[in-house]
Amino acid sequence: MTGEEKKLLKDMEQSALNIDVHLEGRRIWEEFLKNITKRRAIERELEIIGEATNKLLKINPNLKITSARKIVNLRNRVIHAYDAVDDMLVWKVVIKDIPILLFEIELLLQQ
Repeated sequence: MTGEEKKLLKDMEQSALNIDVHLEGRRIWEEFLKNITKRRAIERELEIIGEATNKLLKINPNLKITSARKIVNLRNRVIHAYDAVDDMLVWKVVIKDIPILLFEIELLLQQ
């Protein structure tokens, strides 16, 4: 694994961990939904994760990241269709996909 690949994985890892910071350790839908600052901060972290994933896959398309395409697509939607961002979709990614992504990043960084 190249230094650039490791850097991108670390960027993804840090942004994924920052999501929990923005949520203050609580994954409560109602708190997320009523707090625009939390929603926007999490969207920004997902943008970073998506951009890093996109760059990473251009360098090494064989990396095993389960939701890579979904992550990049969400990043594109948040950036380019900001007025059509689905809060429920963002929440699903936070609850379901981010924990899997963190696990996969750890495995990749151990290689």
